Amino acid sequence: MTQVLAPETFTPTPAVGRSNDRRWNLAFGLLLAISFNAFTLWSFGYVGQDAPRMVLITTVIFGAFMAFNIGGNDVANAFGTSVGAGTLTMKQALLVAAVFEVSGALLAGGEVTDTVKSGIVDLGASALDPMEFAYIMMAALLGGAVWLLIATRMGWPVSTTHSIIGGIIGASLATGFVTGTGGFAMVQWSEVGMIAISWVLSPALGALVAFLIYGAIKKHVLGNGLSQTLKPHMLARTSGEDHAADSEMDLERDAATSTDSTVGSHSTLQRWVPLIAAGGAVIITGMLLFKGLKNLDMSVSTVGGILIMAMIGLAVWMAVFVFAKTLRKQTVPRATYILFSWMQVFTASAFAFSHGSNDIANAIGPFAAVLDVLKTGSISSEATVPLAAMLTCGIALIAGLWFIGRKVITTVGTKLTEIHPASGFAAELAAAAVVMAASISGLPVSSTHILIGAIIGVGLVNRSANWKLMKPIAMAWIITLPAAASIGAISVLALRTFFG
Repeated sequence: MTQVLAPETFTPTPAVGRSNDRRWNLAFGLLLAISFNAFTLWSFGYVGQDAPRMVLITTVIFGAFMAFNIGGNDVANAFGTSVGAGTLTMKQALLVAAVFEVSGALLAGGEVTDTVKSGIVDLGASALDPMEFAYIMMAALLGGAVWLLIATRMGWPVSTTHSIIGGIIGASLATGFVTGTGGFAMVQWSEVGMIAISWVLSPALGALVAFLIYGAIKKHVLGNGLSQTLKPHMLARTSGEDHAADSEMDLERDAATSTDSTVGSHSTLQRWVPLIAAGGAVIITGMLLFKGLKNLDMSVSTVGGILIMAMIGLAVWMAVFVFAKTLRKQTVPRATYILFSWMQVFTASAFAFSHGSNDIANAIGPFAAVLDVLKTGSISSEATVPLAAMLTCGIALIAGLWFIGRKVITTVGTKLTEIHPASGFAAELAAAAVVMAASISGLPVSSTHILIGAIIGVGLVNRSANWKLMKPIAMAWIITLPAAASIGAISVLALRTFFG
């Protein structure tokens, strides 16, 4: 029988703690204040002397507030499985997010962003005054940010992109009706229908792929023994230390209860884990090439992309095989834990880079649009995203993850189902695969919804999915668009009254 490591001899680092570190709180608070003030002063020279200062300052506040809440919800969702599994502590997740999320936004986020043609609201078809357009974008930022804050406080992972779209829809319709420049015809309702389809399509695809990936890992690596099903009171637990210790115990149970002599052994790890890692590397590389780096002019052909994916896959297979051999002196559960922990760190990092290069840049598009209006005095189809704006929003994003991200991390990492490094890796890899495939095929999906579906897929394998919690989360997805639209509509009317 496989030797089982006693849980008290190896306890992973605590995962989700409370924000009681005064020095970290003070450091992030000061960093956020310094970056906000520095960017505000810089923006005065960027937009010119004729731009209304109060509008500019309000825009900076709304933009930083939006980025802050993206960190608290969207980024927290992306790192929930890693922190919940005990692979990363909260502070380590902050470091990874700071490097890869911000790097993705800065390196591959694109130098310009669409402003008028959002694909949802045709603002170019109406004769809008440039300042009216600026108010719409400002209201969209506030509408999306306020809804994200509400959802974050409730622990609901929701879509940042859908929040922004909802804010734009509400603010545009309110402005169109008040000024007589447009109405319901401004909204591309067919595109809104595609978003509604994504509410079902995204989690369904994520769940299916994760079910297949983790099912294969459980069968060939962890064994055929079933993990202990989570009880309701365990699903509500928030102690990071207890959950991290259980992460390894889950792996131990899988190996120890297996009736198959070919699983739960070092030879199994050396045979299967390098293949799994290589396949994951190919998927992650494809996601970065087709989605994460799509805004860079890399000029990589399809054949070239396939060759790059194959080379990286082979290199990862060799590296993990050698790494697995060095762990032969460890017990099988500990070796399994270590291998999948490292693999999960790489999937989380790649997912963070892809997220930063796309979702963050898209979310601050309205911010860049207002700055462009204040600088040029006109509405452009595309607006430059200043490096200073991206950096400031990146700092606000990390601060948001630290200050308000714990509830979403707890929901994603501990409450939806039991997570350990192997299941967390499977969920993240499945989400990356679906995101890549959707980007290539043009399917209307949400990366947030995909990852939540992937976690549920893992829960289906272990028969421990918390369907009771999924009900309010699914409801939050549905009301994201109308909630953000309502806040955006009220906000734009208030802005027109205040500044008009």
